[in-house]
Amino acid sequence: MSVGTSPALRKVEDRVDEFESADWVVLGVIGGAKGLDGSVRITSYTANPADIAAYGPVYDRPGGQPLPLRVRQTAKGTVIATIDGITDRDAATRLNGTRLYVPRAALPAPAEEEFYHCDLIGLRVERQDGGALGTVGAIFDAGAGDVIEIVDENGVPTILLPFTRSVVPGVDIAGGRLIVDPPEGLA
Repeated sequence: MSVGTSPALRKVEDRVDEFESADWVVLGVIGGAKGLDGSVRITSYTANPADIAAYGPVYDRPGGQPLPLRVRQTAKGTVIATIDGITDRDAATRLNGTRLYVPRAALPAPAEEEFYHCDLIGLRVERQDGGALGTVGAIFDAGAGDVIEIVDENGVPTILLPFTRSVVPGVDIAGGRLIVDPPEGLA
């Protein structure tokens, strides 16, 4: 079982915000200008960072302005790209912090036993006996595997669990829940 190992959304570490919806997915965020020619640095949330431009134009918000990207290079998960119409450092700097969205329909369906982070965030988390633990607040790539952050009703993180078949034996996206069997002492 894995989270987001299909071509898009390998390591979305941001929590779902008010701009995300079932129809739009964040693929990355602009981190600022790179050089004087209008190039931007992008933190890509795709399995292969350069794939941020592989699903058609990205948008500055759901249904907003398209930002056609051309990837120039990648290094350590950061993408250096140009955007049509952005030709100088000042224009690129103004885009700092801009989230890059694509219509969900542009992404491939995840394979069996694979999930997009945005589909898991917000799900109820229940023990196998039905006891509630909270909701999924975030998914983190911990290097050796993904980790699920569980938050309480106020959004306060309460526990971190490895996203493995033994700890998360059931994912019921349609039912809005994750079934967990946490190791003794964790929950």
